[in-house]
Amino acid sequence: GFFMVFEWSNSSDDKLSGRLFKASYVAALGQLWGLDSLFIQESEEEYRNPTEVKMSQIVLPCHANHCGELSAGQLLKWMDSTACLSAERHAGCSCITACVDDIHFEHTIDVGKVVNIIAKVNRAFISSMEVGILVTCEDLYTDRQWKVCHAFATFVTRRTEAGKVQLKQVIPRTQMEQMEYSLAAERRRMRLIHAEIITDLLSSSTHQDAVPAEKTRVESVELVLPPHANHQVSTFGGQIMAWMENVATIAASRLCNAHPTLRTIDMFHFRGPSHIGDRLVLKAIVNNSFKHSMEVGVCAEAYQGGEPLRHINSAFMTFEVLDGDRKPCTLPRIRPAPVDGKRRYQEAIARKKIRLDRKYIMSCKQTEVPLSVPWDPSNQMYLSYNNVSALKLMDTRNNWVLTSEKNKVRLYTLEENHMLFFKVEMHVSVPAEQTFHLLSDLRRRKEWDRHYESVALINQADEDDTLYRVATPSVSKGSRGQDFILLASRRKPCDARDPYLIALRSVTLPTHPPTKDYTRGEVLCAGFSIWEESSFLTKVITYYNQATPGVLPYISTDIAGLSSSFYSAFSACSHFLEANKDSLAALQPSAL
Repeated sequence: GFFMVFEWSNSSDDKLSGRLFKASYVAALGQLWGLDSLFIQESEEEYRNPTEVKMSQIVLPCHANHCGELSAGQLLKWMDSTACLSAERHAGCSCITACVDDIHFEHTIDVGKVVNIIAKVNRAFISSMEVGILVTCEDLYTDRQWKVCHAFATFVTRRTEAGKVQLKQVIPRTQMEQMEYSLAAERRRMRLIHAEIITDLLSSSTHQDAVPAEKTRVESVELVLPPHANHQVSTFGGQIMAWMENVATIAASRLCNAHPTLRTIDMFHFRGPSHIGDRLVLKAIVNNSFKHSMEVGVCAEAYQGGEPLRHINSAFMTFEVLDGDRKPCTLPRIRPAPVDGKRRYQEAIARKKIRLDRKYIMSCKQTEVPLSVPWDPSNQMYLSYNNVSALKLMDTRNNWVLTSEKNKVRLYTLEENHMLFFKVEMHVSVPAEQTFHLLSDLRRRKEWDRHYESVALINQADEDDTLYRVATPSVSKGSRGQDFILLASRRKPCDARDPYLIALRSVTLPTHPPTKDYTRGEVLCAGFSIWEESSFLTKVITYYNQATPGVLPYISTDIAGLSSSFYSAFSACSHFLEANKDSLAALQPSAL
């Protein structure tokens, strides 16, 4: 079986029509996009995730910096400890921190406040697992709580005498756990290719009348003692991060001659362990400064005796300097040293672009949904993540309304936050992988979908992402047709609990501006979710997501059951799949 979705969309000429259903009071989809739902309380109070670990700490003066606020390094130590306990609870053996995704600190924490940290395993792979971490702050006097940050850390199991430990799978029990389980595969994909896009973003910049970068260089050494290590005599990852934050803060202070505030830590990886007795050499320098922020690069290396230095970790931290009104101050420019200094300077510019792309594309709220984000190779990874994640989030919804059913084809609708959502479901006797390949190439869509007048492949970005221009016919005499620039992102399942996915969304390309012959339309989210029920039976789910009620006139007769155009299209798609189920032409687009 399968589900299909039409990319109906509104253009600027469309006007909002009346509501189809009364808006429900479900949490905003924007919370899901912002991943604030990481630890939303489930209604089943008796259920508690078996990997969940909670830590609460009151912030004492010994934990604070010069401003009377919790040191970021101390917070990182607590976060790492909590996440490690969650990972070990699931693995049943010792675990070490492999990497941590970007961390954005939304608020500082004053002395006297309580820090609450919750960590739980979202998904386990072969020998690594993703642990979600949520940090909130609590005011004991007012009983008020607010979010400070969330993070995703990857932990790996230690090799035992019996060899490498293979982790048991996480079984999601609730809707939120299923969502995080599904998105964890997308985040893992981003981690694996994160470093590859840096080289595409290097650019030059002028740096006259600037502070020499060498002035900000800091080097410090720490001796790893038993209090710094875990039960396996390896240095706590959080302790290393705390030491790194300390030298980075000193480097940032030397540029601005003030006390900086840490805002962001970029994704980083631990390259190797350190142990009790190691000397940790920590080096930091300001790589680049922008108008209101600066990037500090930090490196941690370890040695014992006369042995050579071992690279433990590198990180990039972004600092701001706040004035008396807590507004960012303008910072001095940096003049990099030759060769390595210039390389770090340019890479900092690339990383800043990545941070802005991630923040804009991945962390927007419902009211800030980015429409037709400009596509280029540097943000492809994040647009692809956003595209697939939006479709996956739809799969976690459980408040669909069955509107009609005909010939075993079911049409579901949902109205929420001034948006209409559609889901159509049916089965076909075609293997899931073949269905996936046949529907992946949008150039073949016009063979069964009359709404696709013409399809042209613009760019085969890689095996998983393709850009198309789709033209649709006019809906009334004398009106113009619509065209769309679509990013199609494909995903094969990671395991049996994942579907095949084909996600579609609009992007903009300078090479393909709107033309006078067509009205440029928007596809916010659409696609196919293809589930395999057996070797020969497929269930395909297609969603139309986040359409304004302006599309209602086009489909109202179908919803009311007065028209069968939906079912005609699905029947045509079923015949198309059946007719091509043994075709060797059902290849991925990159092979065509």
